[in-house]
Amino acid sequence: MVWDFSLFNWFHGISGWSVFTDGIVIFFARHLAYILAGAAVFFIFKEKGLKAKLVVFFRLALTVLLSRGIIAGTIAYFYARPRPFVTLGFKPLINETNTSFPSGHGAFFFALGFAIFSLNRRWGYWFLSLAFLNGLARIFAGVHYPTDIVGGILVALASWAIVRTFLHKNNEKTDSQELREVQPEAGSQN
Repeated sequence: MVWDFSLFNWFHGISGWSVFTDGIVIFFARHLAYILAGAAVFFIFKEKGLKAKLVVFFRLALTVLLSRGIIAGTIAYFYARPRPFVTLGFKPLINETNTSFPSGHGAFFFALGFAIFSLNRRWGYWFLSLAFLNGLARIFAGVHYPTDIVGGILVALASWAIVRTFLHKNNEKTDSQELREVQPEAGSQN
C-alpha cells in the first residue's frame, strides 16, 4: 500500500532531527510500555476486596491473552511481514525482532485499554491515549508501519468484544440461576 509507506516515511522522517526528539520517541516507544503495565497492576489493586481484584485481573488477562497471545500471534505466524527497517534498510531508533504485523505492543496495550475502559472510562481514556502514543512512537522509531498499529488496535478491539460478550453471557446465566434460587416458585408457600 503506497499510502502506508508514505505515511511511514512522513512519521519516521522526523527521527534523527535531534537527540531530544529521538530521546522522546525512544521513551514512548520502549519505556512507556513499562509504565502502562505498572498502571494496569495498580488499576487491579485499587479495587476493594479480593474478589473484585480477581474479577478485574481475569477480565484484563483474558483480553490480553486473546489479543496478543492468540490472535496477533496467529496472524504474525501466517503473515510474516518484515519490519520497516528490514525492508527499507536503515537503523531504527530501537531494536526489535520478529515480524511487524500486527503490532504486538498495539494488540497488548490497546486490549488493556479497551478492557479498562469498559470498567472505568476515565482510566480507559488515559490508557488508550497512552497506547496510541506508544504506537505512534514505534512508527517514528522505524519498527512499525501505520497499518501494523491499526492491525494491533483492531485485534485488541475484537478480543475485547469477544471477552466482553463471553463474560456477559456467563453473567446472564449466573444471574438467572441466582434469581431462580432466590425467588420461590409460583404457587409455593413461604
